Amino acid sequence: MTDKVLGFFSGFPNGFPWYVADRLHEELIERGSLVMIASEVAKHAKVDHYAAQWRGWFEDIGLPFGAYHAIDDRMISAQAVRLVEEASCVILMGGDPDMQLCFLRETGLDEAIRNTRAAVLGLSAGAVNMLALGLGLVNITIYPHFKLDNQEELAALLRGSEARAICAMEDDSAIFVAGERISSMGEIQLIDRGKIYPAWEGGLLCHLE
Repeated sequence: MTDKVLGFFSGFPNGFPWYVADRLHEELIERGSLVMIASEVAKHAKVDHYAAQWRGWFEDIGLPFGAYHAIDDRMISAQAVRLVEEASCVILMGGDPDMQLCFLRETGLDEAIRNTRAAVLGLSAGAVNMLALGLGLVNITIYPHFKLDNQEELAALLRGSEARAICAMEDDSAIFVAGERISSMGEIQLIDRGKIYPAWEGGLLCHLE
């Protein structure tokens, strides 16, 4: 299925919940360098703020890295690609998915991410860009920041699910893919053919290739 660890996150309002932290401890054994790729690459203060936040999240759960690098439009493409090639873990940060995907393609980072053996983790927009219409790392459709009590949002997803199953992820949820092992944690709903199920009950594994 995949030769690298993939992690799909919706959002973490208060840092990593314990169950995500436990899984990260299991998967991130090598922690030489953490490379974080921005979406809104020209908003440098915002990039620096969220890069520091990611660093804090990892260090708060006892997973420090030897080096930290944030990639935006201040860095030349060749250096950015080299950092991804040498990374232990690559983060696709949240924000604007279209801007991020365009940046990845313009810089050659898209191919570097596909080819890396590092763990690749995406949050919100970053997670969306890991999917079939973006980097194509796994065959799944996710919808981040889902709220079950939002009836208008749910109705739209139910209609959309007639064409393709959707994993609707609430904040503090995660999907991990490692080799043939697929697992979900937190509140995730599988919306498929106009029906909604908890992801573990609705056959999430059947919708990943």
